[in-house]
Amino acid sequence: MTTRVSGARRPRDTYFELVRRFPLRPIRSELELDRATEVIDELLSRPRLDADEADYLDVLSDLTEKYEEEKHPMPPASDAEMLAFLIEQKGVTQAEVSRATGMAVSTLCEILSGKRTVPRFKIGKLAAYFHVSPAVFAFEK
Repeated sequence: MTTRVSGARRPRDTYFELVRRFPLRPIRSELELDRATEVIDELLSRPRLDADEADYLDVLSDLTEKYEEEKHPMPPASDAEMLAFLIEQKGVTQAEVSRATGMAVSTLCEILSGKRTVPRFKIGKLAAYFHVSPAVFAFEK
């Protein structure tokens, strides 16, 4: 049995306050997605989250991601798109990538223009150079 001490304040339960505001249920519409995004944005704008807020944000983010994957699937990036992105993010030239990976500049140009895919035997070198998983390079036909 719990005894309540007179005058003692009950600790704030932010998790349940958030659940009352926006219940954690599967998102089923664009309106619910918009509302969920507003709550996520608000939580992310706070300088610090307590444990309850962090747990709530984690679950709401998962629900949002699931809805977006089902309703707004993104096609996988091509080798050309991925390689261009990685080169831009690292701020390097094709020549630098060539020297670091042993891949000819002409091969890099063909990949970037979409004329060919990344050779399988070079995926590991590219992944290591850009510090990414080899899985980022699509195995296109």
